[in-house]
Amino acid sequence: MSSKQLSLCAIAGLFIILMSIPVQAQFKDYSIKYGVHIDGTLPMNEFNNWEYGVKTSYIGRAFIRAELTDFLEWDLGVGYGENAGLDFNHSYHKSVMFPVDTRLHLSPFNLSDWNPYLYVGVGALYYDNKFLPTSISPKPVKKFGWSAIIPAGLGFELNLVQGVLLDISGGVAYTTTDNLNYYKLGDPYDGHFNLGLGFTFAGDAGNSDNDNDGLTKSEEKQLGTNPDNPDTDNDGLTDGEEVNKIKSSPLNKDTDGDGLTDGEEVNKFHSDPLKMDTDMDGLPDGEEVNKYHTNLLIADTDMDGLNDGEEISTYYTDPNNKDSDRDGLTDGDEVNKYKTNPMKKDSDGDGLTDGEEVMTHHTDPLKADTDGGSVNDGKEVARGTNPLDPEDDVIKMKAPIVLEGVTFEVGSAVLSSESEETLQKALTTLKTNPDIFVEIRGYTDNTGKRAKNIKLSQNRAESVMNWLVNHGADKDKITAIGMGPDNPIAPNNTPEGRMKNRRIEFVRVK
Repeated sequence: MSSKQLSLCAIAGLFIILMSIPVQAQFKDYSIKYGVHIDGTLPMNEFNNWEYGVKTSYIGRAFIRAELTDFLEWDLGVGYGENAGLDFNHSYHKSVMFPVDTRLHLSPFNLSDWNPYLYVGVGALYYDNKFLPTSISPKPVKKFGWSAIIPAGLGFELNLVQGVLLDISGGVAYTTTDNLNYYKLGDPYDGHFNLGLGFTFAGDAGNSDNDNDGLTKSEEKQLGTNPDNPDTDNDGLTDGEEVNKIKSSPLNKDTDGDGLTDGEEVNKFHSDPLKMDTDMDGLPDGEEVNKYHTNLLIADTDMDGLNDGEEISTYYTDPNNKDSDRDGLTDGDEVNKYKTNPMKKDSDGDGLTDGEEVMTHHTDPLKADTDGGSVNDGKEVARGTNPLDPEDDVIKMKAPIVLEGVTFEVGSAVLSSESEETLQKALTTLKTNPDIFVEIRGYTDNTGKRAKNIKLSQNRAESVMNWLVNHGADKDKITAIGMGPDNPIAPNNTPEGRMKNRRIEFVRVK
């Protein structure tokens, strides 16, 4: 097999190997480039004199190329070519060349459709003079051998279709031999000028996914994301998830501007990264999490009938406490049902909480004096009168009030334990009306002797008086009087009537 055939087979074999390499996405804009380049050449040697005529030849090169940085590429190539021309006698001469070299390509510009570059390299060249010149060399020459080669030049790539580039370049290649034309005078060494074109295949440049984020390089280039960073905006979501699944912006870590990153919303809080207010309660998700500590997925965190935004912005209540003023009513009931102030536990200022009025006393929490009898509800409750009955608001002069429930052991003045509740109410009345003077009047039925009944009723009246004084009443404002069987309020001829007549009355006298 001739050296020419051997060289052609080597170039073809390298090209087939390059085409079959499984491309791995390892570089920024592409994984591996590979291609072929065919140049027309013009020899540089002792015969290069226009008066003898000019004859061009060619050189072909197959290469594999990788990107080192955004602006620097490295390649390795092998080629086959001819160095042919006319000698001083106008005779044809030719040597074949088999170069192997490595080159650095500098691409200083970041352009979308074409890529200008400079290149410089170094390598080895095998040469073989097949057609010798008729001009006799004045110095000894070799017919074949090896030489170093230094290629340099410039060119540009044009983007034809996805992954296919047209490469046009021109330059010069110097060698360290003066034997390429089988004629030697001395320095300079032989070489050639070259100009040509080729095709470069950028592998998976557009379809690869270097960072495994679910987007190809072409898609990332169009979006403006970083193809080497799976999470360009560092929000905790891959660019592919944001674009294809969530529809959020891969360039903005907080797409909806709510104060939470898209990753926090999706992975931690399960909120919508495209909605500033996921639960539509009037508060941005970020404020709910970071400022108010409410549930950004539930409009009414404390389930009180008011949404969180209303509580914060309108009523100034606590969205995490259904009863902000702790009055026994939920904030929602106060606002929507009772119209009371959810931040004031006693809306009408009557001494009773709104909850006590609604739940216990059934009074109006918006009216200090529900029954309109001139004494507010709290004071009535405190002294034991009915806040729903205006008749008992004022203790009328000389109007006896029977202390229902005050009883004694049979035939004695010893108070029964059941009397405690009624006596406590009477005591409260005295304390809440410190200016009044009262009589405690004791009565009996008409059974037995009058004198005995008078004494028994006096003793019982004094027992009541003493209980009140012992529990804090002013003794100077209480008088005990035994009335005996006088002034019956029911007939004494029935057991029921006699029971009613055995009573203690509370009478204001001043």
